[in-house]
Amino acid sequence: MHFNPRQFMRNIPLHLMILPALLLIIIFSYIPMAGLVIAFQDFSPISGFRDMTWTGLENFRYLFDLPGFRQVVWNTVIISVLKIIAGLTIPVIAALLLNEVRANGFKRSIQTIIYMPHFFSWVILGGIIVDVLSPSSGIVNMLLKSLGIQPIQFLADNNWFRYVLVITDQWKEFGFGTIIYLAALTSIDQSLYEASIIDGAGRWKQTWHITLPGIRPIMILMLTLSLGNVLNGGFDQVFNLYNPLVYESGDILDTMIYRIGLQEAQYSVSTALGLIKSVVSFVFIGLGYYLAYRFAKYRIF
Repeated sequence: MHFNPRQFMRNIPLHLMILPALLLIIIFSYIPMAGLVIAFQDFSPISGFRDMTWTGLENFRYLFDLPGFRQVVWNTVIISVLKIIAGLTIPVIAALLLNEVRANGFKRSIQTIIYMPHFFSWVILGGIIVDVLSPSSGIVNMLLKSLGIQPIQFLADNNWFRYVLVITDQWKEFGFGTIIYLAALTSIDQSLYEASIIDGAGRWKQTWHITLPGIRPIMILMLTLSLGNVLNGGFDQVFNLYNPLVYESGDILDTMIYRIGLQEAQYSVSTALGLIKSVVSFVFIGLGYYLAYRFAKYRIF
């Protein structure tokens, strides 16, 4: 490709439009990366960067020797994988069901209701979930009591906490994914359905042989792009819902970084942990984009 001055001049307004966002990314995302150097130092805010002692990989060795480190990594991976699986299947099912609704007013109302939680922060939703799942006055346990079942400590039981995280995460986000798949459904050639009706195919066969293959590229794309979140268990959600009783099943890398860095003031160790998480996430993001291009022909440039 050769440089076209006229096209460049025509696109100057577009370049200027993205300039503020680009500056914010540089200031808040790229410049702070210089602070990663403290992962290899014995950092103290009082002394600053100049008088720090270089420790090499000592902070990383300290992390790997922590008693609960492997459990935290396992929690992060299993919670993230469960969220990825649920984030693929539930929005697809919801989109297929909504696609069968013929009353447009009712369909739009349902879309609005399921999409609304996406706009609320986990601070608000966390308070709602704590009240709903309260063992004494929560509506869920009140229903269980009416059925003769003992109340369950959903937010204080390691057997339940991970499932609570996955279910509440989908309650908040599956409406957004549903809209993506509904948009993909509109691109399917309607003549395929007409031909299948002539051949005697019912709704189930139409869904299996036409609808699902029609949105398969989007499904593959969403799955591969989500690989970059394998080590992102969802800090906002976990931080607002967990407590020491469920550290065994709910403590993730992000909450561990928070405790080590801000509560215990071990800045070098928390930076080392954050660096490990970022490097692994970067590898998975690169793998995700490769797979997205390989199987869904998706590319940024």
